Amino acid sequence: MTLQEMVNQAASLYSDRKAVWFDECNDKPPTFYTYATVVKLAMELTAFLQKHCGQQGKCEIGLYCYPGINVPSWILGILQVPAAYSPIDPDAPPMLSTYFMKKSNLQYILVENDKINKFRMSHVGCFHHNSSTIEHIGLTLFQMSSSNTDLNSQIDDVKSKYEPFKAMGNSQPGCSVYPDQTEVKTSEGRYMDVGQKYSLAYVLHTSGTTGIPKIVRVPHKCVVPNIQHLKSIFEITQDDTLFLASPLTFDPSVVELFVALTSGASILVVPNTIKMMPVELSTALFHHHHVTVLQATPTLLRRFGAHIIKSTVLSANTSLRVLALGGEAFPVLNLLKSWKHEDNKTSIFNLYGITEVSSWATCYKIPEEVFSPDFRTDFPIPLGSPLLGTKVEVRDTNGSAVLEGEGQIFIGGEERICFLDDEITVPLGTMRETGDFVRVQNAKFFFLGRKDNQIKRHGKRFNIESLQQEKLILFVVPKDDLEKRETLKELQKRLPAYAVPDELVLIKALPLTSHGKVDISELNKIYQNHLNSRRRDSKLSGAEELWERLQYLWKSVLGLLGDSTRISKDAIFLYSGGDSLKALRFYDEIEMLVGKAVPGLLEVILSRSIEEVYRHILKILFPDEDQLMNYDNAVKRKLSGNSGEEFHGKYIKLKPERGLEVASGLISFIALSRGNHFFPMNFTKSFMQPNNTVQVGVELLQQPSVLHLVTPSIMKSHAQGYEMENRILTVMNKANKTDCCSVQQIHAECSHVTTAELALHIRWKSNTRKCVDASPLVIIPSKEEVSASVYVGSHSHAMQAIDLDLGEIKWEKNLGDRIESSACVSKCGNFIVVGCYDGLVYVLQSSDGEIHWTFVTEDTVKSSAVVDPSSGLVYIGSHDQHVYTLDIYKKACIWKLHCEGGAVFSSPCLSSFPHHLYVATLGGLLLAVNPV
Repeated sequence: MTLQEMVNQAASLYSDRKAVWFDECNDKPPTFYTYATVVKLAMELTAFLQKHCGQQGKCEIGLYCYPGINVPSWILGILQVPAAYSPIDPDAPPMLSTYFMKKSNLQYILVENDKINKFRMSHVGCFHHNSSTIEHIGLTLFQMSSSNTDLNSQIDDVKSKYEPFKAMGNSQPGCSVYPDQTEVKTSEGRYMDVGQKYSLAYVLHTSGTTGIPKIVRVPHKCVVPNIQHLKSIFEITQDDTLFLASPLTFDPSVVELFVALTSGASILVVPNTIKMMPVELSTALFHHHHVTVLQATPTLLRRFGAHIIKSTVLSANTSLRVLALGGEAFPVLNLLKSWKHEDNKTSIFNLYGITEVSSWATCYKIPEEVFSPDFRTDFPIPLGSPLLGTKVEVRDTNGSAVLEGEGQIFIGGEERICFLDDEITVPLGTMRETGDFVRVQNAKFFFLGRKDNQIKRHGKRFNIESLQQEKLILFVVPKDDLEKRETLKELQKRLPAYAVPDELVLIKALPLTSHGKVDISELNKIYQNHLNSRRRDSKLSGAEELWERLQYLWKSVLGLLGDSTRISKDAIFLYSGGDSLKALRFYDEIEMLVGKAVPGLLEVILSRSIEEVYRHILKILFPDEDQLMNYDNAVKRKLSGNSGEEFHGKYIKLKPERGLEVASGLISFIALSRGNHFFPMNFTKSFMQPNNTVQVGVELLQQPSVLHLVTPSIMKSHAQGYEMENRILTVMNKANKTDCCSVQQIHAECSHVTTAELALHIRWKSNTRKCVDASPLVIIPSKEEVSASVYVGSHSHAMQAIDLDLGEIKWEKNLGDRIESSACVSKCGNFIVVGCYDGLVYVLQSSDGEIHWTFVTEDTVKSSAVVDPSSGLVYIGSHDQHVYTLDIYKKACIWKLHCEGGAVFSSPCLSSFPHHLYVATLGGLLLAVNPV
């Protein structure tokens, strides 16, 4: 059975089901192919390749592309030739890709049409363009040039560059970085032959950071058992959606693709950049596509951040059914327990394997009882049981089997065999040395670590001399003058991104132990001294210097120092040539620059603009609001030449750059909310003129008076007041009055109105299905044709909009978790703002409940928001101990303030004279904050 035969079987059963989704996570809707479409496109590619490629049955065809909707069709099309596919990463150093293609003896490369120029520039003279292109499939075929002078010189260059790594890796007795096969207990005289017709499925290479990269040729017989067994373990059905988390050059991608496509399930593909943006990725996976199975490295999981993992990935109501972690050491159980909601039902697995024996070798399902609060936190997670057709052994340094104790793990099997480099035949039953050490206890394997400092970083294996908090430091003893920046640029050209050092430190001599080996602890001390001296030298004079230095670091880390182009303040790191490792480097450089930790900075770097990165740092550096404002204005002058703000004593007038951007114009309304707060909002045309100044802050009086108002059946607007049939209350609406007034004031003005005797009776009920801790919000529009509404959330996660007169549900929206926050209405009347247990502040369209924007805090939001009636800004607290100011029209956080201990559960209160925001915390503090 081959991979393509398994896919075609599934396609015959599920031809109309969606096989692949591609979501660019921008304004475009996601696209999809059904199984029928995937097979049709694959067959067209197969026919094309059979016509243009020779050596059918032994052919290996390169695939140079980014993840996209066509990837499954392209891979299936190559397999059906039949041929093996060899993924080539367009972002890999060209020298490394060239070496791989030559070493693999690839005669043909399929290049994604919009990557042709990149391919030609990277591999000048190596390949020539075949006469035919398949336009609607999006590929162009290149063939190896007969003259390979340029290619051979590049190959020799690669060998010379990698030899030092190999020598270093093998410098100690008994160390073999990527060892050759160890033959044991082989079937007498029986071999697997690489030349066997139709045998190979794909060709990969190892990372190459511990020596010359090794080519791994994988037969169908080796990988198919992985697909079959994991489908069974994960209980995959046609209703599942899996995520293509791994790059095509990393063999777990084979499992992700074919576990989905051989089951009638869907595979979700997103651009590489989105994989590095936690908020966008989690939204795509769990809110838009409801992914049910995620196979990932622990690094990818951690990239989401604790808040998103708790609120979305492993929340009580997550779509995720299976989380399988592999490629790196399994996370500490205590950490995993802190991420997993007590009501979460996701099954979590530990996977282990090596590329040399095709993807995974063992699997262990974490027992559900492990996550109970009273279970021991030091419970060790074993590697698990061998997968179908796999044999796992542990041996000591003499090669003897270890039944109890410590040793190195070996993996193989009768037919679970791959061909490494130039191997032509391999004895059946061959076992491969892994370099991983385990403890054997009660027939279970517990991972101890890599051999000789060899570790995995972001799923890639290599030797290091010093690792400091996910940081790779290169110590250099220079012969002559060495330009550190130029050296790092050269390394970036020659090494994969994950192997490029984060920092280069020049030293006079390598510190040695008494045995003559490099003293790692002494290198750590040298590096710490280096950090301390940099911190002492890092003195910022103010915000303008911060902005200048931030731009310099941005260009430096992205390799743009020679580029005189000004950085746009809207530039986003990942769209400017950055990746997750460069983001870590940028993060470290910033913390070094400011001389202190900057909480939450990495996520801002990954998801926001350079200006927002700057503002985030500024808030940490200058938490004093007045000081912050002065610094900020100074930088605004630097950015635009005009601060746009004028100061008039204790009051501030804002000149808006533009009017409010709202969904559908401005609405005149009255809002009644928590604490009998009465909020009438009327707009005049003059307000919307961009050059007019607007007075910030009008008094918000929240009086505990009883509201003498019975629900109206009909509401009519009059010049001097609102008249309600059967229940009359006149409200004087004068043009020169303040926007807000208390119920008491209204009652005083309307005391001459006679009211009918009050009586309580139930008009209607609405079932929210669980507890309601939130207070309802009532909005009464001035237009009589628009009915009044009640907005309320509950523990069922549901936010309801209910017709005030009829009790009918206008709309209902399920949010990410329970709702205790009372909703408030935006200044324009078009949006409802509410906090949620998932740590998000939701901005919903008041008309239909659709999400306009979500803002991420670091913990549960039980606080109720308050709106500034003149600026339209929204203030809200979170259990992450911060209060936030949000511009829901620009979809931006204007500022956040740490409230000095204790969650912010209470609702902020705003007054204008003095212009203060009052915030209370569970730590017992009441803060009066300048809200501007």
